[in-house]
Amino acid sequence: MDRVRTVSHGKPAGTAKKGAAGLGVLLALLATVVWSGSFVATRGMADSVPPVQAVFWRWIIATLAVAPFAARQAWQQRARLRKHLGFVAVATLFGVALYNTLVHQAGLTTSASNMGMIMAASPVVMALYARLGGERLGARRIFGLLLAAFGVLLLVGDGSLGFDFGAGDLWMFAAALSFATYSALLKRKPAELGGLAFLIATFVLGAIMLAPAYAVSLSVQGGFEVTAGTAGPLLYVGVFSSAVAFFAWNKAVSIIGTARAGVVYYLQPVCVAILGFLLIGEATGPAQLLCMALILGGVGLGARR
Repeated sequence: MDRVRTVSHGKPAGTAKKGAAGLGVLLALLATVVWSGSFVATRGMADSVPPVQAVFWRWIIATLAVAPFAARQAWQQRARLRKHLGFVAVATLFGVALYNTLVHQAGLTTSASNMGMIMAASPVVMALYARLGGERLGARRIFGLLLAAFGVLLLVGDGSLGFDFGAGDLWMFAAALSFATYSALLKRKPAELGGLAFLIATFVLGAIMLAPAYAVSLSVQGGFEVTAGTAGPLLYVGVFSSAVAFFAWNKAVSIIGTARAGVVYYLQPVCVAILGFLLIGEATGPAQLLCMALILGGVGLGARR
């Protein structure tokens, strides 16, 4: 028997695993970059679109965006979706309905930069969930996680460990907890459920969950005017931040696990800072650059096999 175990196409098993892990890291990075832009979009329409209405239309747009690719698989697996409806509903509640509503609510009273930085707290919860689920983290990954967390804390505190949280910041902490819970649930997704079928099912179910709150918001707050300033951000969060980013993140977690994907997610404040500089000219000083270096170093250590 050969001493080196092989997989398809004659590649050594170790090489294939490294290739899959690399793909998982890239997918987690793609989702992180796209979600960084969504904080800017969310903040941009906070004054013109009520949070619940923004989230409801986000999932309607996302459903339409993925339907050409996912509807057929969802129809073929409709019996499996009914069988695992309880799991799908819980994942939808935390990852689709609750998480995004909290983000849009936070956007009313805090900045896009704060939203991105506070969301970077979620990898800590992801790592705790992973450990409770039996995933072995390893010393290097734990050190990388702690190093990146320290960089995030300094970044949030403008170079110090002092904090002054407002209502929007607290909403974002709740959103971070909700997203971490969703990411942990992804590791328990039944293997017989296809990724696209699961994705569109959560989008449709999320819109259904939000429909009563959407109706109340319409009756109390009224609708919003469809302009370039509202349609553009809605299309971004619906197509890219929902359809593209959620598919990439779900796939990444299935490949590299919740904890390692969470370490990559620490790049969120770095991405937000770069976008803030490029799009609205926010200055980045030496303290911010040091914090970003700590975050990047921690991600590099924690995301490696």
